[in-house]
Amino acid sequence: MSNVTTKNLNYYLSLDYSIIINKVKEDDHEYYFGKIAELEGCHTDADTVDELMKELEEVKKDYIKLKLEHNDKIPEPNEMPSGKIVLRMPKTLHWRLAGEAAQEGVSLNQYMIYKLSRSVE
Repeated sequence: MSNVTTKNLNYYLSLDYSIIINKVKEDDHEYYFGKIAELEGCHTDADTVDELMKELEEVKKDYIKLKLEHNDKIPEPNEMPSGKIVLRMPKTLHWRLAGEAAQEGVSLNQYMIYKLSRSVE
């Protein structure tokens, strides 16, 4: 017996896609441009954010319907990382980081988060 879940329009509409909104100024006109990050080509614009959100929902619905009709793959929202990783490192680096963390009076985990965050700023 197959345990396949059919992903229909309602399934995709219920997913929490990432929405990106930008305020645009052209000449003497301001408007809002919005897109759904995971759905390439799924975008629209409107004069207000409220209008934009309503129009984005319609565009998303039409986009998903079209993809379903053509049996095209529909991207799903990106999941946030759990915040946990397994990291392998040389013993000497581990020893050095543990020593520095001890000197600072913090856990090795906290010290590594501090060091990593400074390197990606």
